[in-house]
Amino acid sequence: MADGEESWYLCKLLRFFYSLFFPGLIVCGTLCVCLVIVLWGIRLLLQRKKKLVSTSKNGKNQMVIAFFHPYCNAGGGGERVLWCALRALQKKYPEAVYVVYTGDVNVSGQQILEGAFRRFNIRLIHPVQFVFLRKRYLVEDSLYPHFTLLGQSLGSIFLGWEALMQCVPDVYIDSMGYAFTLPLFKYIGGCQVGSYVHYPTISTDMLSVVKNQNIGFNNAAFITRNPFLSKVKLIYYYLFAFIYGLVGSCSDVVMVNSSWTLNHILSLWKVGNCTNIVYPPCDVQTFLDIPLHEKKVTPGHLLVSVGQFRPEKNHPLQIRAFAKLLNKKMVESSPSLKLVLIGGCRNKDDELRVNQLRRLSEDLGVQEYVEFKINIPFDELKNYLSEATIGLHTMWNEHFGIGVVECMAAGTIILAHNSGGPKLDIVVPHEGDITGFLAESEEDYAETIAHILSMSAEKRLQIRKSARASVSRFSDQEFEVTFLSSVERLFK
Repeated sequence: MADGEESWYLCKLLRFFYSLFFPGLIVCGTLCVCLVIVLWGIRLLLQRKKKLVSTSKNGKNQMVIAFFHPYCNAGGGGERVLWCALRALQKKYPEAVYVVYTGDVNVSGQQILEGAFRRFNIRLIHPVQFVFLRKRYLVEDSLYPHFTLLGQSLGSIFLGWEALMQCVPDVYIDSMGYAFTLPLFKYIGGCQVGSYVHYPTISTDMLSVVKNQNIGFNNAAFITRNPFLSKVKLIYYYLFAFIYGLVGSCSDVVMVNSSWTLNHILSLWKVGNCTNIVYPPCDVQTFLDIPLHEKKVTPGHLLVSVGQFRPEKNHPLQIRAFAKLLNKKMVESSPSLKLVLIGGCRNKDDELRVNQLRRLSEDLGVQEYVEFKINIPFDELKNYLSEATIGLHTMWNEHFGIGVVECMAAGTIILAHNSGGPKLDIVVPHEGDITGFLAESEEDYAETIAHILSMSAEKRLQIRKSARASVSRFSDQEFEVTFLSSVERLFK
């Protein structure tokens, strides 16, 4: 009897939901149509606004080219790409109006341009308009202690909306990896959209870290210890990767900075017909001016690291390897060793990381041999590289590694992580000769440093020469040619 009543109630419930199906379908369809109409209306208003803004004093329409780079004053390799790309476009399209969307509201446009010249030795040939965004905090990782990728991506949509409401360009280029802004500018703003991808927001490597329950800077220990949480995070990552692929496929032109990034973007975005490798520009010629000789400006040997103080750069590995080198006395009869960490700090979180690194060097008892140089000018960076014997790089799966190229061009023997761009594109043999070294663990780094320092001056000189000869493909001139060739379809 009870089973019969349960069946009756179940049938009644199913009929109730069935009766709601068609009304619900009509409501959803109506809402979708209303949404499309509203978005189309906004697009028409924006197009009208764009025509008013792009009309010059002589009545002719000027093309507006905009770059989305919320941290354009950060001073890293991505910022160098931005300024070189702007300079290349200004040479080819001098009549266009150039806009940079930035969240650096605490400085003026002139100060940003002066900083680009001071740090990168780049001066633009035509004016640039800066659109200052007040909602950059929405893409700060500190705002999202959990579901960081999703939070930052959704935040970038709101930040992109703020940018679009202030200036509607003809050509939009995301030069910092905020792929979720691409559909906004393409379908609402009616722009031709391109993207320069330094590092995919999510990658198959990140999926494998979670799947294998490995601890990483983006995979907390408490998640790796819990199989259920690991499964949930893996599902979240797969769903995010799917959505990331959809928004990325909106791009009319895709440029990636290395073979490693290319493989991941082709797998996720599936837009191989419009995707090209455009190696980031490195000021190779400036560093090639440094004479090649056994560096004895100061007694002993100088080890340098060049890179922003971000968690993925893994600066602690450098300090631990250096401490292991000193504690085990792997280097015999050496007058002195010093490690100098050179990099940019974008915000208070980066400054906190530097303080943590200082405490780590104190805990390991090597604080006397470790120095930090933050946001230093280009000339000072060049001086350090001219004196250094070894350049260190420790990021796992670094997308490219401009600092690696700069060290090689300066005649500094590079010791980079055995992964990503350095492994696939940069620290590769040139005409059969060694151009540098790769390592992974603390022990690997310490032993390889000792090996390099134990070499004869003649052997080190030969490696420097081979490294220098191999980096011409990463010059500013090569970047301009490949960049302009890639973005050409945006201007047709």
